[in-house]
Order: sequence, then C-alpha cells, then structure tokens
Amino acid sequence: MHLSIVFPTLALLSSAEAAETLLGAYIFHRHGDRTPKALAPANLTSLGYDQVYTSGQYFRSRFLSNSSSKIYKLNSDVVKLSQISVTAPVDNVLQNSAMGFLQGLYPPVGEELNVQTLSNGSKVQTPMNGYQLIPVNAVAQGSGSEDSGWLQDASGCENAELSSNNYFSSSDYTKLLNSTKGFYEELVPVVNATFDPSYVTFKNAYIVYDLINVATIHNTSIPSNATLTPGNLLQTRTLADAHEWGLAYNVSDDMRAMAGMQLAGEILKYMNSTITSGSAGLSSNKLGIQFGAYASFFSFFGLASLPAANPDFMGIPDYASSMVFELFTDAAVPSDGFPATSDLQVRFSFHNGTASNFSEPVAYPLFGGKDLAISWNSFADSLSKFAVTTTQDWCTKCGNTTGTCAPYASSTPAPSSTAKSSGGHSGISAAVGGVIGAFVTLAVILGTLAAAMLIGGLRVVSKKRLAGGSPAVEGVATGKA
Repeated sequence: MHLSIVFPTLALLSSAEAAETLLGAYIFHRHGDRTPKALAPANLTSLGYDQVYTSGQYFRSRFLSNSSSKIYKLNSDVVKLSQISVTAPVDNVLQNSAMGFLQGLYPPVGEELNVQTLSNGSKVQTPMNGYQLIPVNAVAQGSGSEDSGWLQDASGCENAELSSNNYFSSSDYTKLLNSTKGFYEELVPVVNATFDPSYVTFKNAYIVYDLINVATIHNTSIPSNATLTPGNLLQTRTLADAHEWGLAYNVSDDMRAMAGMQLAGEILKYMNSTITSGSAGLSSNKLGIQFGAYASFFSFFGLASLPAANPDFMGIPDYASSMVFELFTDAAVPSDGFPATSDLQVRFSFHNGTASNFSEPVAYPLFGGKDLAISWNSFADSLSKFAVTTTQDWCTKCGNTTGTCAPYASSTPAPSSTAKSSGGHSGISAAVGGVIGAFVTLAVILGTLAAAMLIGGLRVVSKKRLAGGSPAVEGVATGKA
C-alpha cells in the first residue's frame, strides 16, 4: 500500500521539477571555520577554507552543471562577470571565505579554455592553469564583524544598537543572567587563561561559547576538560543561541533586525535586476552571492517568520551555512525574452553547515505561510514590508546624521528616547533620563508663563537632543561592568 502511494507521488514530483526553469538565484552564505573572536584578529582556518570550497563545489554542481537545476543561460565553465555578483563586508574572514567559495564554483579551466589570441597571432594562457579572477565587492554593513564580540558593533546603525541594548533590561535576559551564574562559574577554569572570572556570565554568552567551541575543534588539550561534558557543551550553545537571538530580533521592535532589513533589500534589488535584464533580452545578473555573519541570518529569520516553519531557526547557524532564494518558472521561456512576472515563483531553502551533494539545502515556507514556493509578486510584496533599499531609508530608520547620512539629516529622526542602555553599555539610564526630562518639562512651563507676560512678542526656542548624539555602545566583548 505504501509503495503504491509513494511511487506515483515521487513521479509527480520528478515531473514537476523537470518542468521548472531556474532563471536566477541569490545565495547568502556564512563564513567557514575561524579562530575565536576573543583572540582577534580572527582568521579563516584551513578547515574553514575547505568548508566554503566544498560548498562552492556543491553550488557549481547544482546551478552550473546539473541539467535539471542549472540556471538558465548561466555560463558553466568560463565565468562571465556580468552574470554574477559577489559581495562581502571588509573583513578578513568573510572576504577570504567568499574567495574560497568562488574557487569551488568556478575552478581553473585548464589549458584549453581562457586562452587569448593577440593581434600578432601569439596566444596567452591564463596563469595557474586557467585560474579565474572574480572580484569580491565590499558591502558597507558588517565590516569587521568577525573581530567584534558585540553583535551590533558592525552594523553602524544607532537605533539598532539602542534597540539591542534594550535586551539587557528585559526580563528574559535578567532571568537567564541570574539562573545561569552557577553554570558559568563551573566554566571559569576552562577559559580563565583568556577571560577574567567576572567576565564569564550569561552577559557574554556568545564570546564564551565561541572560545570553547573553537577549542573543542582545534585544541588537543583544554584546561579542566572534564567540565566540558556533552550536556555542558550543549548548554553553552543553547545559551549563546538565546543571547544572540535576543540581540538580533524582537517581534515588537524590528529596529533590532536592521541587518536582516538590509539583506532583504539587497536580495530584492538583485532579483529585480535578474527580471529586468531578462525582460530586456540580456543574459546578466543570474547569480548573486553574498557572504556575511550570523547576525544577518538571525535578523532575516525573524523578519521572514521562519521560526514558525521550524524553531531551529532560532539557533545560530553553523559555519558555512547557506540560504538560497531561487527564481523559477513553470511556463515556457521565450528564446529572446523572459516569462511574465505573473509566471515567476520564488523558493527559499536553507542548509545548516557545509552543503554537499550528500547533504543538500532544504526548502521552507517563508512569511509564516505553508507553500514552499510563492509567486514573485507575493515574495516581493512581503519582502518590501521590511526591506531597506536606499541609503536615505537606512539613515532615516537608524537615526544616523553624519558621514553618508549627512545629506539626509534634516529628515532623520533622533534615536528613540525609549531605548535604554543596560548590561554595562554606556548611554543615558532610565533614571537619569527621567530627571533630565523633568527639568526640560519645567523649563517649557516656565517659558510659556514668561511668554504670556511679554508684550513684545513670542520667542520660539528649538529643543536639542538630550543625549547630544548617539550614546556609544560598549561592546559585550569588553566585559566591562
């Protein structure tokens, strides 16, 4: 009975897949294994290099070589730079991860391909057996993220930093800080060569976990190794998950998820360019690839309601994890054009850790839905609700007024006055803010009374921001009290 049901179902699935034409894709990828953040500068390890290279080989087999899932008109062997876009923040680990991935995606082409004939008839072979040079362009958000212990340090967004700081005054944080004191005290002998005992608390859950995790991968001997039982190792990971999720996403305050908003904007813009170039009869913008930190994964997971599909999305993605957005159609593709947008669909898939032909990404429904594929129009509309696509939009949301945001300062609101600082981070406390607010209110009342008694007119005095600019965020990695 089961066989008679399963086989026809598989046949239908195979038939449906065969009818698909993959028109483009966007990959967001985490870096490979690295040295710990606590011992900056972090560097990509040989293991990490191998992880991203292997992942590049997998996506080559999936998008460039496999006849059933090959991206339409994407060059298979010799890269055509107009067809792909590769980006990463200015960060040693992330930039090197991107380059390692590309070596697997477009390997050297050998002596037969990439030979250039000059006007005098002589031929020039590309060095290193046809090694292909593919630029990795820098994105502004996330620079230096792998040397930073504080999740928001690399964001540059003032309101995102303020929002994350609010986590340190939440009841969830306070409960875990107090209930895990004994657990972290047990870990002190394991990490006291790097951290002061006062630093080893839930406040610094990720940095403590990160150091221990790297040690378990690379160190042949670890102080007080008996403490690191499977249960304790799982506990350090689980607490780090909770800590970083609290900093990266909050359902009632989406400013915390600025990294995910920016990623959404980049996905939307690139996939739009795939459609517009295809509609113009051009074979460009086929594959977008971006390398970034787990903060962007977390923020996007929350914004796209992926924990509704699987609660594991609230856990930190492993090294070399990848999420993929595929643009495809079941309709016929004109030889000199592109299907109508109403015929386009998007499918999201994710793989925790290095993808391979033996362990492939799995499709999940986006935005709290049930379908594994949704129409392009629905995808674009849902993404647009939180995507940040312009510098002005980013500056306005973040409350930044200097640097690239200076031209938009007049339309940029000051950071939210409800944002609190805690967990050892600098800024105006609620108590001090209340005192300042009381004096400002008193001044306004006295000014109003004085104005009422004046005969010669009314003077209007503008208020200045109480904090005199955004409060500096003191990184969790510093461990300062």
